[in-house]
Amino acid sequence: QVKMVESGGGSVQTGGSLQLACRISGMTYASVCVTWFRQRFGEERERVASIGTTGTTLYADPVKGRFTVSADNPKVAVYLQMSNLMPEDSGTYYCATDRLTIGMNRHLELGQIPPATAFEFWGQGTQVSVAS
Repeated sequence: QVKMVESGGGSVQTGGSLQLACRISGMTYASVCVTWFRQRFGEERERVASIGTTGTTLYADPVKGRFTVSADNPKVAVYLQMSNLMPEDSGTYYCATDRLTIGMNRHLELGQIPPATAFEFWGQGTQVSVAS
């Protein structure tokens, strides 16, 4: 059974930094993709950043140059370093993972973060609040 637990959320001022962690257990697939999503109240879940076991990383345009996704082993732990945070970065941040399927890999090859529907396994989320 795959379990995912996010941590590191909190409240910061505009321009501040946070590092989120996603700890994963029970993943047995050889190749995986881990993606960070975020969701603001009343809005749809938004893609933020992805990392695959191949080392490929992708970022949504609003976070490029400010967020960095990393992992020593994407099947164990993935991190999201967030810098120069802005109020619009506030929300609940979720990590999700699943096997790196042909379809998911095609998204990555096209420079697209896979959609939420591509992932079976999700964490419970961690809250980020950025005050102006």
